[in-house]
Amino acid sequence: MLVGITQRIEHVSSYDEWRDAIDQRLIEWVIKSSLFPVPIPNNLVDINQPNGFQYLLTEWLQTLNIEALLLSGGSDIGDSPQRDLTEKNLLLWAEKNRIPVLGICRGMQMMGVWSGESLIEVEGHVRTRHQLQITDDDFKLSLGTVNSYHNQVLQKCPLSFKILAKSTDGNIEAMAHRELPWEGWMWHPERESVFSKNDLDRFNKLIERGKK
Repeated sequence: MLVGITQRIEHVSSYDEWRDAIDQRLIEWVIKSSLFPVPIPNNLVDINQPNGFQYLLTEWLQTLNIEALLLSGGSDIGDSPQRDLTEKNLLLWAEKNRIPVLGICRGMQMMGVWSGESLIEVEGHVRTRHQLQITDDDFKLSLGTVNSYHNQVLQKCPLSFKILAKSTDGNIEAMAHRELPWEGWMWHPERESVFSKNDLDRFNKLIERGKK
């Protein structure tokens, strides 16, 4: 199965180039899940038509037969309108076609913003680890703590989602859509020195839900 992965946008001043970029460890993590990662270019959307149907992106997804999406982390929403537009249209497409989606960190934030919620600043969540308060009996962690690399969180959980876990200071750390095979995690599974088996299993379970 092919998993489309979104990418951050970086400007390389020495070459005056705008480049899509993705952490190689995230590619490794998807491969470890026995899936095939496919990076999604950010220039398949027309930034001059932010509210229009993005034909090129949709054609690319259908031609490659992308069967699942992973909205990756890195950078804040609003930093790159092109990436924001790409991910919003990916969610529209995934909703229409009931495609499995995993949002990691910024990816989970995008799910929330796309669903109509807002982000707020938070302290004590950058380059650290913390415990989670599990709010769903089906949600398990193999590690005692999770990593944290974000300075924004969702102010509220969207109505179409349920909370799976919170941080000890009460912020949403994981959520799942009530109907679609979508989940969001605020930690980066690819940044663990040893990949968590539960993270890998949960991702595969999410993929399986999309086949039903």
